[in-house]
Amino acid sequence: MGNRKRVAERRKTNPAVLGGMIAVVIGGAGFGVYALYGGGAAAEDRTQTAASAADDEAKKVRTGPLSAKEVTSAAETFLTAWQQGKVTEAATATDDAKAARTLLTGYTKDAHIKDVTLTAGTRTGDKVPFSVTATVSYKGISKPLAYDSALTVVRRAEDGKPLVEWHSSVVHPDLKDGDRLVTGESGTPPVKALDRDGGELTVAVYPSLGSVLDGLREKYGEKAGGKAGVELQVVRGEQSQKAELSDKTLLELSEGTPGTVKTTLSPTLQAAAEKQVAARSRASVVVLRPSTGEILAVANSSKGFNTAFQGSLAPGSTMKVITSSLLIEKGLASADKQHPCPKYFTYGGWKFQNDDKFEIKDGTFKASFARSCNTAFISQAPELDNDSLTKQAQQVFGLSLNNWSVGVPTFDGSVPVQSQAQMAASLIGQGGVRMNPLNMASVSATVKEGVFKQPYLVSPEVDGRQPATASRTMSTATLSQLRELMAYTAAYGTAAEAMSGVTGDVGAKTGSAEVDGQKKPNGWFTAYRGDLAAAGVVQAAGHGGETAGPIVAALLKTGG
Repeated sequence: MGNRKRVAERRKTNPAVLGGMIAVVIGGAGFGVYALYGGGAAAEDRTQTAASAADDEAKKVRTGPLSAKEVTSAAETFLTAWQQGKVTEAATATDDAKAARTLLTGYTKDAHIKDVTLTAGTRTGDKVPFSVTATVSYKGISKPLAYDSALTVVRRAEDGKPLVEWHSSVVHPDLKDGDRLVTGESGTPPVKALDRDGGELTVAVYPSLGSVLDGLREKYGEKAGGKAGVELQVVRGEQSQKAELSDKTLLELSEGTPGTVKTTLSPTLQAAAEKQVAARSRASVVVLRPSTGEILAVANSSKGFNTAFQGSLAPGSTMKVITSSLLIEKGLASADKQHPCPKYFTYGGWKFQNDDKFEIKDGTFKASFARSCNTAFISQAPELDNDSLTKQAQQVFGLSLNNWSVGVPTFDGSVPVQSQAQMAASLIGQGGVRMNPLNMASVSATVKEGVFKQPYLVSPEVDGRQPATASRTMSTATLSQLRELMAYTAAYGTAAEAMSGVTGDVGAKTGSAEVDGQKKPNGWFTAYRGDLAAAGVVQAAGHGGETAGPIVAALLKTGG
């Protein structure tokens, strides 16, 4: 009896033990199975070890590439919550919940967007495209809204959790971080922009002009006598305002009455410029009339930002036009006199070299300019003051003073005062020097005309603007030699292939600018022909004579 009782008691405790073992099997199969059949104190130790291992595993930070399932799941969580109006849940599915919550809340309350349907497309790596259909409703007026966007999934650093990488562009591709969407009576009436011949300028005909038309509306909407309508707009934040981006209309719910603004754009040249940049990636170009400063064409491959007017890029060797005028004025170079062009030149601790480490022995300055010899310019750095190039750019070419009044937002070039190696690099358009095609077209126009005339898109007479001026002009001797350098380069130098067939009074300069992170440099080209001057850049494409050169040359032929 006693023995049976002990057996019974032993059996009485077994279900609880088995229950514990079963729990371990579920939580950690390998350890649990072994413990179940092992029995005794060792089994209990192993059970505890299994639980600890499971806890440790849970605490591990996930790293490495995201799986397709992780990307899809994170995207689905975010898009589903957004579509259902669960703003907090959607924001939590991103890596910046505060910023996401603010913008997604405004999407409904400020932009008055409702009935949102989000449809995910085919995943590509960590990126998921999606389409948006919705309705914008404001004071009894409604219109459908449809557009495409995309999101990228990343791992959160602290725990490796897949989350949507937050940028305002996720909500709408036209948004920059800090911007917001607002629907209401627009503060600025629309404008009807006309070309120089009276034809209407529209994005449908000229896709590059979107940002230009936005800028014209912002500046002239109220002055042109129009009446505002109701619109869904991108209202720019502080960061975008610093970049001089204009507010953008995304959807017009009720029409306003537009005012009329006439521009200087040539319909023939604008159409040709659009065609040229459309055939290339990341290309921008500007055409001017040197005798007046009128802008005849502006075009960009990218439609989101007006690089041609507002870009801030190192201009490379096209800057040597300005540097040459400085060296000639100071008696440090002369077109037909011998000038050093060694393979290398060291200044300020930097060792500079020429493309492919070439050298020109016993060559003239004209030969160095035409072949774009870097060391021919760097070698003169010891003879210059730190502010010499800055003053030349400002006083003769009207650049780097931030005072142009074109009619739309522009970046007017930057040639900061620098020292040592950076000053030397600026002589060849690197270092801290920054330009865009508008600036470099103006440089060629100044050489052609002999005096700086500020470019403009809308006549100053329309609103009484005062155009910027340069404080002095080059001497006749300097100007003559500078024209000789550019003419020789167009005929026999690095610009010759692109300028082949461009006849008449011509001059040109090529350039390439190295950019960190790019395998190929930005290619630049600036030139003039008769009463036309043009400049272009093709980013990350290679040497300017081969990339931007054909664009500029084609427009000079068209305008000629």
